[in-house]
Amino acid sequence: MKALRNFLDKQKPHFEKGGKLEKLHAMFDSAETLFFVPDKVTSSGSHIRDAIDMKRTMITVFIALIPALLFGMWNVGYQHFLSYGESPDHFTMFLYGFFKLLPIIIVTYGVGLGLEILFAQIRSHEVNEGFFVSGLLIPMIVPADIPLWQLAVAVAFAVVFGKEVFGGTGMNIVNPALVARAFLFFAYPGNISGDKVWISDKADAFSGATPLGDALVGNFDNFPSVYDMFMGFIPGSVGETSTLMILIGAAILLITGIANWRVMFTVFAGGYIMGLLFNLWGANEYMELPAYYHLIMGGFAFGAVFMATDPVTAAQTNKGMYYYGFLVGMIAVLIRVFNPAYPEGMMLAILLMNVFAPLIDHYVIEGNIKKRLKRLKVISN
Repeated sequence: MKALRNFLDKQKPHFEKGGKLEKLHAMFDSAETLFFVPDKVTSSGSHIRDAIDMKRTMITVFIALIPALLFGMWNVGYQHFLSYGESPDHFTMFLYGFFKLLPIIIVTYGVGLGLEILFAQIRSHEVNEGFFVSGLLIPMIVPADIPLWQLAVAVAFAVVFGKEVFGGTGMNIVNPALVARAFLFFAYPGNISGDKVWISDKADAFSGATPLGDALVGNFDNFPSVYDMFMGFIPGSVGETSTLMILIGAAILLITGIANWRVMFTVFAGGYIMGLLFNLWGANEYMELPAYYHLIMGGFAFGAVFMATDPVTAAQTNKGMYYYGFLVGMIAVLIRVFNPAYPEGMMLAILLMNVFAPLIDHYVIEGNIKKRLKRLKVISN
């Protein structure tokens, strides 16, 4: 690391003001702070001191995503070979998924970081770290066969209209990764809402429907077992199938204090309670599914752990987090059951509550103010 530090110190003057590469200062700064803690300190104003910066926070989330990512790569290969009735070794399955996902990751980071650097240069500030995680989240919530040009358009839309128009990292009101998925869902529904793309290069005679797809059309005869859904041996988006791997990531986020347990817990609670209410109603077979099925089907667990807990777009107050998470879970299951056009309700539920999160915080704060004023009047009397 010392050799790298010396190399960066020699190159740094070229990127500072007056240097021949000063216009690329933002790019150099992002590369430098990736390996070393910035030596900048706050010069004015009162600030809360913390032992972790944004880049280290993003790296922790990145690490938490790795279990689901690696399993997702294996599952892409597993589903492909399963459709053809083949059963190669696990490493072959993983390699197939790895090379299938690699172009998706490259395109996502290439387009996203390119736009991040462009906006940083235009605004003359350092490159923010937000897309470091979003660039991995996006490949994990799309099908393995998504056309790369469609992905590139969706990523560009998410970065520009989902984040930069609001001021960049920390200022966006909706989750950029979900904006990319929503763009794909509404602009190119045939490539993200159908059955054919959930399994990469599947055999023509193999349907490969996801559990949500089967539930949507009432096909419960060949419904996957709870074990298969929990472990992730089912078709679906790359990183969303294995609840077990997602929970390992959740443990990492909770132990390190990066994610807030209030949001995560209440999302699962809201989804489960809504499932129980539908069990009581029982108007159709979908409503009669055990309530916990909703927690392990589709992207519910992934959304609860990695999307709803986004500290920028979620509620900020402790009480507000309970309301926010609970409503995300309830609305997700509600959309799944009542709106067949959107079988994956988690995406829309989180985006909807992202918009209402500031309003929830506003009323929580106003309620606290009113309680304090009442106490003040009692003391005055």
